[in-house]
Amino acid sequence: MALSGIQIYKLLPQTNCKECGFPTCLAFAMKLAAKQVELGACPYVSEESKKQLAESAAPPIRLVALKADGTEVKAGNEVCMFRHEKTFYNKPGLFIRVKASDPDLAKKVAEADAYKVNYVGMDFSIDGFAVLADADLGNAIKTIRTATKRPLILMGNPASLQTGLSACGGETPLLYAADASNADAMTDLAKTHKTALVVKADSLDALADLTQKIQAKGVEDLVLDPSPKTLSESLIRNTQLRRLALKNTRALGYPIIAFPCDAKDEGIAAAQAIAKYAGFVVLSEFKPELLYPLLVLRENIYTDPQKPIQVQPGVYEINAPKPESPVLVTTNFSITYFAVANEVEGSGLPAWLVVTDAEGMSVLTAWAAGKFDAERIAKAIKGFDVASKVSRKRVVLPGHVAVLSGEVEEELPDWEVRVGPREAVDLPAFMKQALN
Repeated sequence: MALSGIQIYKLLPQTNCKECGFPTCLAFAMKLAAKQVELGACPYVSEESKKQLAESAAPPIRLVALKADGTEVKAGNEVCMFRHEKTFYNKPGLFIRVKASDPDLAKKVAEADAYKVNYVGMDFSIDGFAVLADADLGNAIKTIRTATKRPLILMGNPASLQTGLSACGGETPLLYAADASNADAMTDLAKTHKTALVVKADSLDALADLTQKIQAKGVEDLVLDPSPKTLSESLIRNTQLRRLALKNTRALGYPIIAFPCDAKDEGIAAAQAIAKYAGFVVLSEFKPELLYPLLVLRENIYTDPQKPIQVQPGVYEINAPKPESPVLVTTNFSITYFAVANEVEGSGLPAWLVVTDAEGMSVLTAWAAGKFDAERIAKAIKGFDVASKVSRKRVVLPGHVAVLSGEVEEELPDWEVRVGPREAVDLPAFMKQALN
């Protein structure tokens, strides 16, 4: 039976040494009870306490990390079925499948590796590559390593994977896959090279049997492939695996790998895998038109529901503003930012948009909470050195906070303070009529 935070605290050394990364042993105990950290983070816990804390210390879904030359992809450590119950922690890694035999391997890998898209101030990219061993895997990995340092999933039989692992010195790839026919050989490979291993079976019972067999041989970092044949079967099995894991079915408490690359509609299958509960997702090829919506979907799902998506505070240039262009002010709530930016951009009118740090709140909410006031607005304009970008010091406040205009004038005596419309949709007309 899982222990409460207070019960765990009584078993800890209670030294408040902070070496675990938390200010007190009680704070660490609460995180341990929520299964958000591992007991190994405490360097002074006794062996007797370790035995008593074994169940509470182990997350329901084991954390599996793939590593390669300073880069890392993590999956697992999830503690709920639905993100609104708490949150989801480790975003599923998006991997591009490539073939070892591809004559354009280096070019394709370099193109995918260079892909980066900016979304509300955050840079998104792929996480790694899944290499199909249809030729010499060792040479393929050497070629790949000339173009990327991202983690790898190695796909093949034990003999072909052996050559690939020899070229992966110091890395932690994921081996695909151990099934009933090759479990012993694959387990030996994973154990020798200290890698993670995918376990594949056609039923949950068979998966549980295999994971227990492999774990008994000393391989702990496992990933599950429930081998669904249809989209509905994938949804059902992934949901069953998550539910059983959260009920402490240890034999199935591992991340899931999904292969939408083999589905009839790859986009739909990939979106479902991200939402329902894959830890690693393998795509057929590098397609920016597919990747972008998947990256945005992943960010939305794996954002803490108690913390809204935020735009990075700063000065954003819209329609190549000139020194005489107006300065607009808003908060860093993503919906507010896009409402303002899209209206102004669509109008073709140039403007400087100052996004202030309001902890992700909308204009009215932030103002009511004291997170969007004259002092913060002035601090943002001064801190981002907006004055050096403009020849006419003219700032436009959102209409909903017109009450702040006098205070902003006191904070920014050299600036002309204007009050804009209440709704973003009215900004283009306001800018044409009032700012010329």
